Amino acid sequence: MMALPGGRHLDSITLPGQRLHLMQVDSVQRWMEDLKLMTECECMCVLQAKPISLEEDAQGDLILAGGPGPGDPLQLLLKRGWVISTELRRIGQKLAQDRWARVHSMSVRLTCHARSMVSEYSAVSRNSSKEMGQIEKLLMEKCSELSAVTERCLQVENEHVLKSMKACVSETLSMLGQHFGQLLELALTREVQALVRKIDASDNIYTTESTTGNLFSLTQEGAPLCRIIAKEGGVVALFKICRQDTFRCLYPQALRTLASICCVEEGVHQLEKVDGVLCLADILTDDSHSEATRAEAAAVVAQVTSPHLPVTQHLSSFMESMEEIVTALIKLCQEASSGEVFLLASAALANITFFDTMACEMLLQLNAIRVLLEACSDKQRVDTPYTRDQIVTILANMSVLEQCASDIIQENGVQLIMGMLSEKPRSGTPAEVAACERVQQKAAVTLARLSRDPDVAREAVRLSCMSRLIELCRSPSERNSSDAVLVACLAALRRLAGVCPEGLQDSDFQQLVQPRLVDSFLLCSNMEESFV
Repeated sequence: MMALPGGRHLDSITLPGQRLHLMQVDSVQRWMEDLKLMTECECMCVLQAKPISLEEDAQGDLILAGGPGPGDPLQLLLKRGWVISTELRRIGQKLAQDRWARVHSMSVRLTCHARSMVSEYSAVSRNSSKEMGQIEKLLMEKCSELSAVTERCLQVENEHVLKSMKACVSETLSMLGQHFGQLLELALTREVQALVRKIDASDNIYTTESTTGNLFSLTQEGAPLCRIIAKEGGVVALFKICRQDTFRCLYPQALRTLASICCVEEGVHQLEKVDGVLCLADILTDDSHSEATRAEAAAVVAQVTSPHLPVTQHLSSFMESMEEIVTALIKLCQEASSGEVFLLASAALANITFFDTMACEMLLQLNAIRVLLEACSDKQRVDTPYTRDQIVTILANMSVLEQCASDIIQENGVQLIMGMLSEKPRSGTPAEVAACERVQQKAAVTLARLSRDPDVAREAVRLSCMSRLIELCRSPSERNSSDAVLVACLAALRRLAGVCPEGLQDSDFQQLVQPRLVDSFLLCSNMEESFV
C-alpha cells in the first residue's frame, strides 16, 4: 500500500512544510495559545466560575485569553470544541481512577467552557435555529447535572453507594458528550454552509481566495469536517471555481482543498456526481496550466484512487479518462521541476496501478519504466524514501507483466532495485522508518516477480542481491525488525535460489530455502543478533 503521511489526507505522501495545514504555526506558539485556554484558573473552579475580582471583565479575560478574536465564529467553535473534547476525555479518565475531587473540579470547568462557547457563538453568529436552541438547553442542563452529582459524590463514603453513583455520572457524561457533539456539528454545518454560499455567489477573486482558504483550513481539522463540507456542497463549489478561466490563479488552492475533502467517501461521491474526473483530466492535459496547478490536480487523482478508499473502485468515470490521465501524469513526472511535483504525480500513478491492471499495460507502452528509473538518478526529483516508495510500487505492480522484465534489464533497473533493498532513514522519524520498510519490502517483491525471467535472476545474482537478501533475513536491524520485509526477502531469495542455487552457502540453503517458508520465517524472526 502507499505510504502517504502528512497533511494532505493522501494516504501515502508526506508533504513539505509549505503544504501543511494553513492554521499550523510554530509548535511552541500553538502550545502556548492552547495552554491559555486550558489553564486551571481560580475563577474556573471557585463558585462555578463566578469572578473573584471586583472588575467586571476579569473573568472573561482569564477564560478567553488566547482565544479566538471577535467576529470569528469558526475559530471560536474549533478552539472551544477542542478544549471541551479534551475536558470530556480527561474527566472520563479521572472517573475511571475514582479521583472524585478532580472529577468535580473538572466538571465545573467543563460547565464554564460550555457556557462560554454557547454565549460567545450566540454573540457572533446569525440567529440560531430552534434546533440549536434546544440542544444548547439540553447541553447546559447536563453540565449542571454533572456538576451537582459529582459534588454529591464527594460527600459519599459508602463504596456501594459510590459505585452506583459512578454509573450515573458515567451516563450523564456520555449524554453530555452526545449533546455537545450534536451542537458542534450543527454550528459547524451552519458556518460551512455560509462559506459555500459565499464561494457560489462571489465573482471577486480576493473574496473567493479568502473563502477557499478558510474552507481548506477546515479540511485540516479531520474527516468529520470533510464530511460536512462534502455534504453541504463544498465539492460542487470548488469545481465551479476550477471551471472558470477568471479564477485560474485560484485553481491550485481549490484543487488542494478538493484533495483534502476527498479523503472521505462522501467527497469522492460528490466528485463523481459533478464529473470531477473529467475536469481533472482537462486540467492535467492542458499545458497552458502551470505546473503547480497540474501537480495539485495529480494530488486529487492520487486521493480519489487511493486503495484505502473502497468507493474508488466504483469510479466509472475514471475508466473513461484513464488513458489521458496516465499519459499526462507520466509527462508530469518527466518534466517535474521539484521533488514535490514528482511525488504527487508518481503517487497518483502508483494508486492507479492498484485501481486497474490495464493501467500497467498503458504505462509499459508509455515507456514509464525508463522515465521512472531515469528520475531515480535525479536528486532534484527523487530525494526521499516517500518518493522511492511510489516508484517501487509502480515497478512492483508492473512486474506482473512478462514484457516488463526486458525493459527493467535494458534500463539497469535490477541495480536500482538492489539499491532499494538498502534503503535507510535519514531522520529516524516513525513515518520515514515506515517508508523505508515499504521500499525494502516492495523492492524484494519486485525482484521475486521479475526473477521468473532467468536473465533477470542471473543479473540479480551477479549484483550480489542474494547476499543482501540473506543479510536482511538474518539481521533484524537491517530490516527494522519488519516481518513484512522478512517474508518478501525470503520469497525473493527462494526464487533466485531456484535459478542459481550455486550462489548460496549450505547453511543458508538449509535454513532459508529448504524448509517450509513459515519455518524459515520463524527461525529468522526469533533470531537475536550477536554483539560479540
